[in-house]
Amino acid sequence: MKRRLQIVAVALAFGFALSGCGNDSGQSSGSESAGTTKSTKSTKGSGMDMQEAAERSDGMLDAVLKEINPEVQWAHGPTTTGSCDVTRRRTVMTIVSAERRQSFLDQVEKFWRKSDYRIKAKNNDKEFPAVYAQTKAGFGISVSFRGKGQAFFEADSPCVKESKVADSTSKPNGPAYEGVYPLPRPNVHSDYWSTGAS
Repeated sequence: MKRRLQIVAVALAFGFALSGCGNDSGQSSGSESAGTTKSTKSTKGSGMDMQEAAERSDGMLDAVLKEINPEVQWAHGPTTTGSCDVTRRRTVMTIVSAERRQSFLDQVEKFWRKSDYRIKAKNNDKEFPAVYAQTKAGFGISVSFRGKGQAFFEADSPCVKESKVADSTSKPNGPAYEGVYPLPRPNVHSDYWSTGAS
């Protein structure tokens, strides 16, 4: 009996591992680490391909960055693709001081809630806070603070039809840093956002 349970457990684990991103039920396999925004939904049945998903992600990122007041300068981060998903990134080049980070996150979260995104998780760490959200269509979006207080935005698509993905056509509101990776640390001073930064 014990041996039979072990075989069933192994078979189930193997089945879940094979079910992956491309199944029609919209469920992805494996466990997700805390803070990830990867979707468990699939939009393969909707006809959306990876290029269209990248464009939708760009729209989401453009919209939230336009809502931040006063404006912050940003540049494109790298675009990455999986077997059926795409991630677009934006890096904030404005210095956001530790005392202004919560205000920054509050503006972002308020906009996402107003846009009917579901807030999936928040990290309230004073130095490296973050907010993770998801749209009804299964796109994940996040903002997180990392080294030197630099803010990073990421938008992750759900599983869609495989296709080539072109570079984003969204224009940064500062230097493009084309071909530069990693991007420099934040280097743009703001009278508001940089208050108290050394």
